[in-house]
Amino acid sequence: MKRLACVATACLALTSAAFAEPIALRRGVGVHDWLNWSPLNADGSYRWPPYRDEAEWLAGARPLEDWPDGDQFTRIRAMGFDFIRLSVDPGPLAASEGAERREALDVLEAAVRKVTAAGLKVVFNLHGVSQVPQYGMDMIYGGADSAGVAAYRAMVVEVAQMLVAVGVGDVAIEPYNEPAYYPCDASGTEDWQTIMADTVADIRAVSADLTVVATGACGGSITGLTDLKPDFDDPNLLYSFHMYEPHSFTHQRSDDPDGFASGLPWPASEGSPEQAIAALRAHMDAAGIDMGRQARTIVELQGVVAEYFAQDWGQPQLEARIGEAVAWAEAHDVAPQRLFMGEFGAILMTPDGRMGAFNPDRLRYLAAVRAEAEKFGFPWSIWEYSNPYGMSVIVPDGRAVPDTDLLAVLGLIPAQ
Repeated sequence: MKRLACVATACLALTSAAFAEPIALRRGVGVHDWLNWSPLNADGSYRWPPYRDEAEWLAGARPLEDWPDGDQFTRIRAMGFDFIRLSVDPGPLAASEGAERREALDVLEAAVRKVTAAGLKVVFNLHGVSQVPQYGMDMIYGGADSAGVAAYRAMVVEVAQMLVAVGVGDVAIEPYNEPAYYPCDASGTEDWQTIMADTVADIRAVSADLTVVATGACGGSITGLTDLKPDFDDPNLLYSFHMYEPHSFTHQRSDDPDGFASGLPWPASEGSPEQAIAALRAHMDAAGIDMGRQARTIVELQGVVAEYFAQDWGQPQLEARIGEAVAWAEAHDVAPQRLFMGEFGAILMTPDGRMGAFNPDRLRYLAAVRAEAEKFGFPWSIWEYSNPYGMSVIVPDGRAVPDTDLLAVLGLIPAQ
């Protein structure tokens, strides 16, 4: 399959264009459940027109009446955020063409305009999901020269054109989310390098002024970023990484919906393996879990707990890990301010102690990650605005009010 190429007139224009700088971003929040997981019909096809309306989005995790009156994006702006990272299911776009695709793009354009009208900038992230695999991220995993990649890139071009119409001063395009090209080291193929470079070229054939967010492979991690060669760089590019490290702390939960996995401290020096296991036993006792099931759970988790404390995760390890991204940027003459920490977060412990971190540990971790980003001046986006899973700016249960403790450690409101 031949790679897409910009037409001669567009390429000529770009050779003489003075690239703009990236749009100004500082502190953002992900909005995921509004335009992702676009609703399906009973036969598995996308409902049309696609995407949820705002009422469907807000009622997805709690009764609609739990939400205060007023515009959500005005609320987000009032909290102190200056942008949202808007994750968008590319499936309806990939599954359509012509007038039907234009209809889907019109829905998305109206959504972006609504956000920008509230005074927020938008990082428009095409965020593939698995519900219709042939139209999710699976379509790009056939290699750089596959038909799936060519179709995806052609779709990205139309999204870029739509965003340019909204206004390049208010939006950025992030064409991929957490691409799973592995292994996560230099022994891997060059497929992801080629895909990312070619996609940037496609977007640049549309506009030199539209900010582009590029990402490495390996799930969009720091390792994926540092494997990337930015030979496609221009001054209007940001480079993304997601910070969920150590994963054993940020994502404390069991694969078993009825299982328990919670209570690791941050930093590790704030506790011990014995204290973590004792807290877990207390949660299981309170839930009435029988002793046999408790014993099996402890056996399953002992290795994870032991490894976490052996690695002694804390501020030095956090600084070193984020420092790898900064060192990569400096080695490639990319200003650290053009790094973009597009996601970070940690699960809050559920009331029954089934999963997550104790709130003081979660807050210490988030404060430390946010401070590292701001030390180097690159923008960040917390995951996310509202969900029932404990990674939320809005409290997970009951009235949909802001988590003021979280906003305080993010520097958005004074500490209470």
